[in-house]
Amino acid sequence: MASLSHIQLGLRAAKSETAPGRTGWAARVALTSAVVLATSAFAADTLDPNALKRLVHQDCGSCHGLSLKGGLGPDLRAETLEHYDADVLTGVILDGIPDTAMPPWRPLISQEEAEWIARYLLKSEAQ
Repeated sequence: MASLSHIQLGLRAAKSETAPGRTGWAARVALTSAVVLATSAFAADTLDPNALKRLVHQDCGSCHGLSLKGGLGPDLRAETLEHYDADVLTGVILDGIPDTAMPPWRPLISQEEAEWIARYLLKSEAQ
């Protein structure tokens, strides 16, 4: 499964210059590869709950803490989020929060996947 870490690796590779004048080309190739890898992991017709759980705990957890209790980003445990509507959380997941570290995930996951993640976070099972 491709994840944000795969994209970060691709972007790091894009920064290294392979030949004078070719940096832009390397960046385009690395970024295109990262996007293809990331989107292909979620391109199936049906949702893969296990893959989405891994995404939450590994990728979201990289900022929100591996136990989702907070870190760079706020606490994502159900008891903290209970006053939020699933639609609001879905919007935050897809569009991020401007001027914060919360990135938009719309380029990487579908509306349906973001809705699943929002519902998952609102259940205590996510902990």
